[in-house]
This record gives sequence, C-alpha cells and structure tokens, in this order.
Amino acid sequence: MGIERTLERVETDLAAGRVPVARQRLRGLVGSFPRNLGIRARLAEVYRLYGEPAQAGRWSLLEADRRPEEVAAFEARHPDPVERMRLVAWRGPEEEAATAFARERLAELRREASRVAGRPLEWGSTDPPTEEGEEIGGIGDTLAGWGCFAATLLFLLLAGIGAVTVLRWLW
Repeated sequence: MGIERTLERVETDLAAGRVPVARQRLRGLVGSFPRNLGIRARLAEVYRLYGEPAQAGRWSLLEADRRPEEVAAFEARHPDPVERMRLVAWRGPEEEAATAFARERLAELRREASRVAGRPLEWGSTDPPTEEGEEIGGIGDTLAGWGCFAATLLFLLLAGIGAVTVLRWLW
C-alpha cells in the first residue's frame, strides 16, 4: 500500500475515532519512510490528540514550526542524546533531509550524541527505534527465537515422515 493510500486510511481512522490505529499506521510509515518529514509531522499531531507532548516533540523535532514545550518534554524524558538519536529513528546522512532546519537539527543531535558516546556516531548506528518502555533483546525475543526453532524442527520432522511415507508407498 502506498503512502497516499495509507494516509487516507489514517484520516478515515481518525474521523472514526480510531486514534490508536491511525497512530500505528503512521508509525509504520515512519519506519518505512524515515526521511519523510510530512509523515513525522502528522504523527506528532496524532500524539497531540493522545495528550503525549514528549512523543509529539519526538516526531516534530525536525520541523521548524515545532512546539518548543513538546521538544523540551521529549528532551526531559530522554536526557541522553544517544537515546534521543535512536528514538528520532532517522536513517542515512542528515544532508538528505528535505529542509535546512531538519539537516541542522539532525547534525546537532548527532554531534551531541557522538560527544557523549565518546566516538563518532552515524544515523542507524545505534539500537533500532522502539516504543516507550519496550526492551530490546528481552524475554519475548528469546521466546520468539525458541518458538521459531521449535517450529522449524517440527516442519523438518513432518517433512521427513512424509518423505518416508511416499517412498514406502512407491516401493
């Protein structure tokens, strides 16, 4: 589904009061098109509907007309610039941002995060973006990995039994 069609669905969801669904669609779009500033701005608007100023600040950070109190809420909730860099979820060099303001803001954040990390950081070199409070590599990931392993073993076992059955039938 294209950007325009997804944005139409977002508007339909919002009109029907399905704000969480609209938010999730926009999060998916940002994940697929992290350089699209319009999608980020729309996601910030949806977080405003939620009454989530820190998240609105997160997604409007690259907009010249962002609300300073929202950006301050985002920075207060996430004082570590490396974490903020990860949460902004930008991919690629900041020079590819659509506006001079976004390029300056991305470069400033990367410089600050690199200083704190004690090494040069590039966009995408930190952990992948997550929802607030979501852990990376937690018990859920471990269980999912074991579940995939068990499913693969079961598939191979059943395929082997099927192959033996067919060979016996042919002989």
